[in-house]
Amino acid sequence: MSADERFWAVVPAAGSGSRFGGGTPKQYLPLAGRTVIEWALEPLLAEPAIAGVMVAIAPGDRRFASLDVRADKPVWTAIGGRERWQSVRRALDVLVANGAQREDWVLVHDAARPCLEGGDLRRLLDALRDDAVGGLLAVPSPDTLKRADANGRVGSTLDRRGVWRAQTPQMFRLGSLVVALDAAAGALTDEAAAMEASGAKPRLVPGSPANLKVTTPDDLELAECLIRRRAAC
Repeated sequence: MSADERFWAVVPAAGSGSRFGGGTPKQYLPLAGRTVIEWALEPLLAEPAIAGVMVAIAPGDRRFASLDVRADKPVWTAIGGRERWQSVRRALDVLVANGAQREDWVLVHDAARPCLEGGDLRRLLDALRDDAVGGLLAVPSPDTLKRADANGRVGSTLDRRGVWRAQTPQMFRLGSLVVALDAAAGALTDEAAAMEASGAKPRLVPGSPANLKVTTPDDLELAECLIRRRAAC
């Protein structure tokens, strides 16, 4: 990577985790002695190429400030919105206020993905640093895919060839991502979709199935197993 390249990370963490259930947002649930978001931040903070991390938190969130997040790089917070895209967009504005430039790279990573490995993060950086668009970690779908009808029955079977499961981080130039998010203004579930809507074709970088997103209690149990197994190796 050239000396003038800069990389920033954005972690949207303003969600309530309503699908998970319970009174604690899933990013703050305990996991292997820490919280989910602390595990999600760890590889970003450990990566030397990343200059700083911006975490988008909910209004009135006092949990993040109480965490023991230590790093040799800036870790800022921004007030996020009701939707993911709003949190990312506001985080980008605060990044710019802290010196980020339109040509800098931004890596957006889910606060509920605690099992990202440093090697996968490095592979993403290396694969996309010279890319004209950017891209994301993803995994080819290993499963047969079914499309349901209105009655909850199989309407059709999809061809899984060429189908990938999107993960994070998703990495794009700050300026391009701002334009794409503003144009999409919601109705999209990730940054790559916003870039696609703008006419870009993000690159798929093979990741690991272990880079799971905690959505249900079963996911949390699996994440704990993966983290403890990694620590034992």
